[in-house]
Amino acid sequence: MIPGQMHEGEQATDADLVRRLIAAQFPQWTGEPVRPLLSWGTDHALYRVGDGLLARLPRIGWAVGQVEQDLTWLPRLAPALPLEIPQPLALGQPGEGYPWPWGIYRWLPGEMATLSGVQDDTGLAAQLAAFVLALRRADVTGAPRAESPGRLLLDLGPHVERALAESAELLSPETRHRATELWTQAVILPGWSAAPAAVHGDLHANNLLLRAGRLAAVLDFGLRLDDPAVDLLPAWNTFGPAARATYLRALAPDNTTVQRGRALALAKALLALPYYRHTNPEIVERALFTLEQVTAPPELGHPADAPPAPRPLP
Repeated sequence: MIPGQMHEGEQATDADLVRRLIAAQFPQWTGEPVRPLLSWGTDHALYRVGDGLLARLPRIGWAVGQVEQDLTWLPRLAPALPLEIPQPLALGQPGEGYPWPWGIYRWLPGEMATLSGVQDDTGLAAQLAAFVLALRRADVTGAPRAESPGRLLLDLGPHVERALAESAELLSPETRHRATELWTQAVILPGWSAAPAAVHGDLHANNLLLRAGRLAAVLDFGLRLDDPAVDLLPAWNTFGPAARATYLRALAPDNTTVQRGRALALAKALLALPYYRHTNPEIVERALFTLEQVTAPPELGHPADAPPAPRPLP
């Protein structure tokens, strides 16, 4: 694998490629300075274009199509949501040796959230929960649907078991034992059987943009109709006990959905550790944090596993 890349078969990009693509396809932006942005994201390479634009190029085949989905859905969703979301402006085409469609977005100012900065922030947890609830209420008729919302955990089973084995040296014996125990219990949980909910699909600290210390925007949508447990992930991959309790209390899922969300957070952390251990230290840090949160016993005074007053989806 080429140094600096995260995936086998990843497509290399650089600022000169982006300049050539823009010159060939978007002459109105020719001459704008282009510079790469440091990002721990795994699917797209990011480039600042001038002061007001962002170029987003898929790194790997599974990310192809997201720009087109953003152009279709994000302008439609934006008026219904209480926080800013990315604003796609144009769809670029393959060219200059680059094989896939790519996108130009409006630049959103702010600072990326960090685990250390937001894990205890109950106000931010409440803001993010309000965003999730608003997304569930939005008109998403025709949105892509997950293949099997009711099999959220079952389909991950073999991959999680392999990741547990591959991550053994990165985990304490206690953490590995507790993770194995939790996963064994999770795979026998009932799956989601009601209508799937609109989910963002990839909520965690690095997809949150702050201004003056407050949550201003939510980035990097994987919009689909799925088990609502998917958007419970920040309860464990972003928040510590107090903020987790705030987040879950605001969303008020039933206990089984909380357990599926917790198990999904566990699964994603376990899958990330062996895959990114040598290439993406931020994801490894988040995975280890998530495992710490997931495997800790329920906190006294912060009943993360049994939020009060469950209610149906809005």
